[in-house]
Amino acid sequence: MQDKEFLEYVVKQLVANPNDVSVDRTVDERGVLLTLSVNPADLGYVIGKKGQTITALRTVIRIIGAKSNSRTTIKVNEPEGSRRRPSSDASGAVDTSVLEGDIEL
Repeated sequence: MQDKEFLEYVVKQLVANPNDVSVDRTVDERGVLLTLSVNPADLGYVIGKKGQTITALRTVIRIIGAKSNSRTTIKVNEPEGSRRRPSSDASGAVDTSVLEGDIEL
């Protein structure tokens, strides 16, 4: 349980809205999964530049899990209203709407 408390403490120190931070811990046959939920405005702080912050958090959590002989991973919930652009639709087709029209060279 110290992995959940550690992750929650560290993330609350990083974000502007610490009251919106929650960590859900589930255990299954593959190990421990910590699901992190934050305010949509704080998602950038948790992910970090080029994913460096979340990568560092995952590394530390993996080490904490290894001390108790468990495989521990972090999943970040994508909050409603996030600004991430989908790269394709559900069928796997690429959106070509930006390519429509005449191109002048």
